[in-house]
Amino acid sequence: MCPKYEASIDIIGKKWTGLIIRVLLDGPKRFKDMKEQIPNMSDKMLTDRIKELEALDIIVRNVYPETPVRIEYALTPKGQDLRVVIEAIQNWGERWMLTP
Repeated sequence: MCPKYEASIDIIGKKWTGLIIRVLLDGPKRFKDMKEQIPNMSDKMLTDRIKELEALDIIVRNVYPETPVRIEYALTPKGQDLRVVIEAIQNWGERWMLTP
């Protein structure tokens, strides 16, 4: 197996990661906004995944010096490149997955 393919699948196939990327494809979001869109995910898990994706340069944390401080997360160009992958998965799911 190709090591780059395997590494890519390890990233986007990790539980919750694809959903976080999917949410951020619509634009920058605050933590609470992401949590609202992925309600079954714990705060700790969201925090952990955000840190992992930041370390991989897939998302970036932007801090705005306002009162109170505003923090938003956005996809980097590397993260934006996943749009075609995420949309392909969405299209496949709409075609083949049965709704419960």
